[in-house]
This record gives sequence, C-alpha cells and structure tokens, in this order.
Amino acid sequence: MRHRKAGRQLRRTSEQRLALLRNLATSLIEQGAIETTEAKAKELRPFVEKLVTKAKAGTVHARRLAGRHIHKRGAADKLFQEWGPKFATRAGGYTRILKTGHRLGDGAEMARIEFVEN
Repeated sequence: MRHRKAGRQLRRTSEQRLALLRNLATSLIEQGAIETTEAKAKELRPFVEKLVTKAKAGTVHARRLAGRHIHKRGAADKLFQEWGPKFATRAGGYTRILKTGHRLGDGAEMARIEFVEN
C-alpha cells in the first residue's frame, strides 16, 4: 500500500530520480523552457520553484543550498542573477505547464514547462 507516499517514482530509484530532477532543473534554468513528459514536468515544478525561492533571497547561504542541486556554475549564476530578481515581487507560481499532445514513438503525454513572464 502507498499510504502517505507523495511524489511519482518515474520508474527510477531515488538516486536516479534526484539526478533526473537536477538535470531537468538545470536545463530549465539555462533555457527558460523545456519539453518533457507530463509526469516529469509535474514533478519538476515544485523542485524548481523551491530553487527560485532560494534565489530570491540571494544570500550566500541560499546559494550554497541551491548549489546542492544545481551543479553547473553558469546555471547557478543565471538562477541568482536573472530568475531570482525577476520574480522578487511574485509570491509563487514561477512556472507553467502546457500540455503539447502525445509523443509519436510511445504515445506518452508530453508537456512544455516554462518560466512565466512578469
């Protein structure tokens, strides 16, 4: 039974799932929008929004906490210099998920996750 078990497994171990979310978050921060499966996008959303909330603080401690998940220096700099100040006055909801239909190969539901524009 899965009582009180939050989140999707995505058919991966916990280490693989964390690595996947870190890589997707890095790509989203660098590019501003990515297309992935709907399940991955829904799991990525709270992961990235917590990082943006840390970036809004802009402190050294927040940068170190975000550095646990964003291993590319350029992506971390972009998070704290571009995305954090951009959403400084916004209380939350920094990303949106748009459904884009089915993937041709296996019919998986695809979605585009992107940062909202102020």
